[in-house]
Amino acid sequence: MVQEYQSPVRVYKRPFEVIMAAYVRRFPKCPLIPVFVDSEMIGETHNEDGSVVITERRCTIDIDAPRLLKRMAGVEYLYFIQKNTLNRRERTLRIEVHNETFSNRVFVRECCNYTVHPENEDWTCFEQTASLDIKSFFGFESTAEKIAMKQYASSIKKGKEIIEYYLRELEEEGVTHIPRWTPPAVSGTSSARRQLPPSTARAIPVNGARDGLHSKDSELLTGSPDDKLDADYIRRYLGDFTPLQESCLIRLRQWLQETHKGKIPKDQHVLRFLRARDFNLDKARELLCQSLTWRKQHQVDFLLDTWERPHLLQEYYTGGWHHHDREGRPLYVLRLGQMDTKGLVRALGEEALVRQMLSVNEEGLRRCEENTRVFGRPISCWTCLVDLDGLNMRHLWRPGIKALLRIIEVVEANYPETLGRLLILRAPRVFPVLWTLVSPLIDENTRKKFLVYAGNDYQGPGGLVDYIDREIIPEFLGGNCMCDIPDGGIVPKCLYRTAEELESEENRLLTDSIYKSASVFKGAPYEMLIEITEASSVITWDFDVCKGDVIFNIYHSKRAPQPSRKDALGTHGIASLGAVSPQLIDRSWVLGQDYSMVEKALTCREGESVQGSHVTRWPGFYILQWRFHTSPPCTVSSMPRVDDVLASLQVSSHKCKIMFYTEVLSSHDFRGSMTSLESCHSGFSQLSAATTSSSQSHASSISR
Repeated sequence: MVQEYQSPVRVYKRPFEVIMAAYVRRFPKCPLIPVFVDSEMIGETHNEDGSVVITERRCTIDIDAPRLLKRMAGVEYLYFIQKNTLNRRERTLRIEVHNETFSNRVFVRECCNYTVHPENEDWTCFEQTASLDIKSFFGFESTAEKIAMKQYASSIKKGKEIIEYYLRELEEEGVTHIPRWTPPAVSGTSSARRQLPPSTARAIPVNGARDGLHSKDSELLTGSPDDKLDADYIRRYLGDFTPLQESCLIRLRQWLQETHKGKIPKDQHVLRFLRARDFNLDKARELLCQSLTWRKQHQVDFLLDTWERPHLLQEYYTGGWHHHDREGRPLYVLRLGQMDTKGLVRALGEEALVRQMLSVNEEGLRRCEENTRVFGRPISCWTCLVDLDGLNMRHLWRPGIKALLRIIEVVEANYPETLGRLLILRAPRVFPVLWTLVSPLIDENTRKKFLVYAGNDYQGPGGLVDYIDREIIPEFLGGNCMCDIPDGGIVPKCLYRTAEELESEENRLLTDSIYKSASVFKGAPYEMLIEITEASSVITWDFDVCKGDVIFNIYHSKRAPQPSRKDALGTHGIASLGAVSPQLIDRSWVLGQDYSMVEKALTCREGESVQGSHVTRWPGFYILQWRFHTSPPCTVSSMPRVDDVLASLQVSSHKCKIMFYTEVLSSHDFRGSMTSLESCHSGFSQLSAATTSSSQSHASSISR
């Protein structure tokens, strides 16, 4: 595999002639580069007027390689041929290098250029490219490649230091100015100095002019192949990198300029994808191209300017930006424990929440750029503070978890390396369950940035004050700073939309709703069969009672039920109600003999939401049953009321409607977290006085 290197533009704030005087002092050998043993001149030619000088040298290099490898190769030193072409008129120096040793096995090519800065003729630019291709090397091709790249990277890093060392040496000798070359006077012509032609150096934009820090452009910019990066810009706005990492950034950026006409990502954005793939150029390019296609498909570049947050999000979404952390990173605060995630999903749909998180990430990119300018150092990511106070089983509502997993998937694929640190505060007992669900989709490098604090641990040493100034700690965490974030609360159920309405949305970013609707008739309960093959599996459920009252039961049977073909409503003379679910529990079955009840019956009223779980003790067949609940008769008189008689004659009074979702979770996924699997009934955390817990699922399902 061919290894390539491309340097940024290195700018010396010295005239070209002074830089050349410093450069020639590197020969015949340079004590600052120990591997550069010696060099000998093998040829030098001049053109007619002396403006062009071509010099060839044979350089001796002592590679820092294992002694055994040198013995097998049969050489002590490596020899390279260097050809320098100095054009004094154009003020350029071109350096071409190739290997003489092992030239039939290894191909090394290097090209360096010193040119005049296009915007300041008293400055000098330097660029460098190189390639290494090892065809064969005694079976040690991989080892030789690693040694060569390590040695080359070390030499590149010292390159600027060496030039600056000799520049200081010249200054100590009093050499601060060297006249430009002028053509020799020719007899019969004027000896007046001729006007030099303009430099042919390619354009290099002024630092900061292309970084977008002072503009309101989107994350993509217009670029051209002549638009280059210089080393000072990289260090100021992007950070410090190894030479090979810089090379990956420049090569990927150059590839984008050549292949993506028009707008290309900003340098900060390209760099995030390289970091996410450990500067593997091919992998980063693949991930970035997929993201660019995704951004174009969903018009993400225009999201902040075109998308208006629904009023419900403004009122019930408990997240927002809040100052910055100690390192200058933008700080995002999310009070997840106080947010009605189920209510938001049911009222707005999954797409609205995904777009909300996309807008947060897009705004985060802008804030990083702004903080880079304000603090004078590269800031490419932000810190997220998540307060889990109030988190309970309601937050583990499976469709909500599904939406969260989808959000994580989208963010990981399109906003890599944007999270600098995640502070999770006041994590409750249920947190391990949530972490088990979401952690597989989170990149390993991202997981290392998570810090979790239980209870009030965040207030002690090593806690929040190590990462956030005490003056900006929000008041709900014991600080004195007001945090402009909604308090959250329960989303009114009158704002919920049906599954059919949510499914009818256009331009969805997510899959359709996983909720199902079912009707429960008097005398014909709705039953759902779940086969369990592994004991200690977890059956989870979530359902809303949309109409009427129902009684919820769970039964277990060792044998598979055979659905009855008889119309259960036939005896009532009701034959036109539409499809009715088949009956799984046969009328001939005896409770306690053919099947058993594993959960205490739960009465659910119209408008209530129920979430719960059951840890199975035995394999076999489990039946979830919803049956019609009849109100008790009037206790004042034994005679039925007129309203009751009339209601019994109406078909509609014999029908209930539910929306439900169930899932079976493997036991090994939740081993050690069973004590957190509790049911919640008609309440939301500590925000509602009506909060109750249906602990029968927990008490009857877990073996002590």
